[in-house]
Amino acid sequence: MPLTIDLVSDFVCPWCFLGKVRLDRALAELRAERPGLEVQINWLPFFLDPDAPAAGEPYRPFLETKFGGPQGADAVQRQVAEAAAEDGLVFAFDRIAVRPNTLKAHRLCYRAQRLGNSPAHVKALTDALFAAHFQQGLDIGSSAVLADLAVAAGGERRDEVLDYLNGHEDAAAVRRMAAGIQQQGVHSVPFFILNRSLGISGAQSAAVLGAAILQSLGEGGRA
Repeated sequence: MPLTIDLVSDFVCPWCFLGKVRLDRALAELRAERPGLEVQINWLPFFLDPDAPAAGEPYRPFLETKFGGPQGADAVQRQVAEAAAEDGLVFAFDRIAVRPNTLKAHRLCYRAQRLGNSPAHVKALTDALFAAHFQQGLDIGSSAVLADLAVAAGGERRDEVLDYLNGHEDAAAVRRMAAGIQQQGVHSVPFFILNRSLGISGAQSAAVLGAAILQSLGEGGRA
């Protein structure tokens, strides 16, 4: 039975980055036992800050306002960093200058899937989007930055990606999709929908995700 995973996330959500790393680990362990397993991951958009300025805003002031000052912001970052360390994921929060609007990043991901790019290409792109923001401190609201990431993921012409990002194609579709997901009851991310039947909320451990995947495949009782 093929495995379909609808992954709802935002590229400025640190827990989504961690959830993706843990999902990758769960899938690697599953494929080691079932090398022929077909897996389709569909990336679905979510906006943590749907009203974020189009040009983004200064990151640290945003964080301190949201979490009640410097101590609150530091506590949240420390919590994420400690959780991620167990999975070998390192955040570089000090490099982040801009809290971007993620519409263009979601459009880029949507386009990659709409064009039928390979799962490997989509994975490379989504990996790069998270790493660019959380580890390199790049502005993933910038068309130029996003075009560079798309080219590095393979199979893209930079000028074509720039033209796409500087226009409005797929913007309405992405917004409708994000709104529809919230109307279905998804209000926090990451959120995993396994085989259109089982929903898992939060950056669960690889073991929890693996068990849920087996359950969605009808193998919940097997070791």
